[in-house]
Amino acid sequence: MNLKELSIATFNLYNLNEPGRAIYTDKDGWSQAEHDLKIAWTARQLTVLKSDVFGFQELWHAASLTKALNAAGIANEYDLLTPPNADGGKIACAAIVRQGLLSGDPEWISAFPDKFVLQTSGDDPQTPAIDVNIRGFSRPVLHFTIKPRTNVPDVHVYVCHFKSKGPTKVHTEPWFKANKTSYGKHATALGAALSTIRRTAEAAALRFLLSEQMKGSDTPVIVLGDINDGQHSNTQNILTEQPKYLVGDSVGGGDVALYTVQTLQEYRDTRDVYYTHVHQDIRESLDHILVSQEFYDNSRKRIWLFDGMAVNNDHLNFDKHKEDGTNDHGIIRAVFKYKPKQTDA
Repeated sequence: MNLKELSIATFNLYNLNEPGRAIYTDKDGWSQAEHDLKIAWTARQLTVLKSDVFGFQELWHAASLTKALNAAGIANEYDLLTPPNADGGKIACAAIVRQGLLSGDPEWISAFPDKFVLQTSGDDPQTPAIDVNIRGFSRPVLHFTIKPRTNVPDVHVYVCHFKSKGPTKVHTEPWFKANKTSYGKHATALGAALSTIRRTAEAAALRFLLSEQMKGSDTPVIVLGDINDGQHSNTQNILTEQPKYLVGDSVGGGDVALYTVQTLQEYRDTRDVYYTHVHQDIRESLDHILVSQEFYDNSRKRIWLFDGMAVNNDHLNFDKHKEDGTNDHGIIRAVFKYKPKQTDA
């Protein structure tokens, strides 16, 4: 296969499970009618945003995703990547890859790297020590490789879903129940801090994996998913290592840098209307596609040229996702054209 154009999309499925299966504390889950609406709407999005690769978050049951592919009439066009235990009991990242693109077997990474450490005695004498003991991703990261062309290296794709901004529930913790009077008024702040610490640790652990793979290797990488944080957040900065964008033609790029298509699009557009989630009337960008220097226009090692990005998010204007079958996140699609940097004569 020798693609002239490579399209990538990230799609949060909003708890796609079989009807009647429990979702979190909702023991009844989706009704059959609600499930049918979700399948129909998901199928329409797959048809409209037809891409070479879709990365999914919040998949509970593989059978539901198969139904959506069949409803879209594209089941025979893609390889479906779902973990063996995607039977409705846990939340998973998944993907579909256009047939002929996949190279190698997919893996789901649950544990943080063995050598990953978040511990310090402090930068100076007045800074207290810190030791973070989180050892795994709350949602396993999906990793697979694709070969869009025979004459270029395989592309490593990571699909992730980090801890949300919602405060972690602490009311069932022993320390909380032992002193509800003292902790009751602080539950929200403490829960939000715990969620932030977990999300930050997940970003750093994935960055650790990426750096191990990318450093000195010229390995093309795409990271996509719901990181539950914005374009300029610390979560995003950890993942990308904050590379420079505005540099001279074909002189930029960084060995372990990642570039967000949101910023790449901003340099092509006159107005930024990128948002993928609405909470309390605040529009945020929580879903992202990040690419290595091989996909960055001004990179001296460019292989693929950014050709634009689209966000399907009109459904976020209506907060009736169960009734409409919609999801609660925007869907992002980015396109890259095969156009390696020309070597000097």
